[in-house]
Amino acid sequence: MGGLLPRLVGLGPAGGDGLPVRLSNRTYAGTRQGPVRELGFDQPLLWVAVALMAWGLVMVYSASIALPDNPRFANYAHTHFVVRHGFSILIGLVTALMAFQFPLRTWEKLAPWLFAVALLLLVLVLIPVIGKGVNGARRWIPLGIMNFQPSELAKLAVLLYAADYMVRKMEVKERFFRAVAPMAVAVGVVGMLLLAEPDMGAFMVIVVIAMGILFLGGVNARMFFLMALVVVGAFAVMVMTSEFRRQRVFAYLDPWSMEHALGKGYQLSHSLIAFGRGEIFGVGLGGSVEKLHWLPEAHTDFLLAVIGEEFGLIGVLVVIGLFLWLTRRIMHIGRQAIALDQVFAGLVAQGVGLWMGFQAFINIGVNLGALPTKGLTLPLMSYGGSAILLELTALAIVLRVDYENRQLMKGGRS
Repeated sequence: MGGLLPRLVGLGPAGGDGLPVRLSNRTYAGTRQGPVRELGFDQPLLWVAVALMAWGLVMVYSASIALPDNPRFANYAHTHFVVRHGFSILIGLVTALMAFQFPLRTWEKLAPWLFAVALLLLVLVLIPVIGKGVNGARRWIPLGIMNFQPSELAKLAVLLYAADYMVRKMEVKERFFRAVAPMAVAVGVVGMLLLAEPDMGAFMVIVVIAMGILFLGGVNARMFFLMALVVVGAFAVMVMTSEFRRQRVFAYLDPWSMEHALGKGYQLSHSLIAFGRGEIFGVGLGGSVEKLHWLPEAHTDFLLAVIGEEFGLIGVLVVIGLFLWLTRRIMHIGRQAIALDQVFAGLVAQGVGLWMGFQAFINIGVNLGALPTKGLTLPLMSYGGSAILLELTALAIVLRVDYENRQLMKGGRS
């Protein structure tokens, strides 16, 4: 363990060197010593992610198999979406394998440059000759093999930039405005570009990631919660000043009314019908009726509704349980890295945990009618090339954090 144990023993108040970031009540200095298992990285985390992807692939096929019967997709084969989704997963796995090879020191150096690239792509996607518009939104850049969504890259870029920023500003973290104002400006610029697409869902996820990293990084707690109230108020103003978003909220409050059932509440009402049909054990894989042109976006935003119809309450609880475990495991890896004095790595891992957990929470809440309809996919499961690509890359970075943690605990160097 070399010089590691003295550092760990001195983490608490008695040692006089408290960590510069927030941890849970768990004290790593008090953990009992034991043999380090030679796994290299967190294999259970890997296999849970693989299980979610495999289940998602099956459900994308089930939810999209009838789409070619729609005149809009008449030229597509019945396997069109599942083949593209499988190809996206393959590209994502290759990219993740490459991302795992980079030490966290390299990611720390790349963070500002990756943020700049994300900003550039967010600008380019708004240019009509470059960006691709679908249903009134301009969010994609066609790349031939897939339509790339810069907002997905922005999530990872902001995450890495915020973690790097907090490490650089650690000495002024208690001076709230000096610590937070530059980061708030950066997120604000990203937000304006995302709202121009428009993509409020991605902006919400990015704000949660950035604020979560600032809080975990140790900024003044009272001022942080004041800032959180301001952010919530700002989102409320955005909703109330936008007719489209306001109608979505009204439809969420009463999706069954004559005014909303065939309008803004159509997706939600048919999502709830799907869950109702599934009851406890579901109607069986492939037996969904709602996916037969009743439920829009069944293979993307509302994939959970198809899972609920075909696998019932049991299937939905399994999905929720897997995401809870995945988020908790990632946060644990982040806390462990911080305890080993790897602050950037720890904040990056915890940022990924916030990303996966919050986006899954929003998607599940929307599908169940607990939250207003918002265009966010279910991580690792829903159809979407760039989303899968960046989510797998983020998980590979977390696995790299865990790998470096294990190297440090064995007395080696990351």
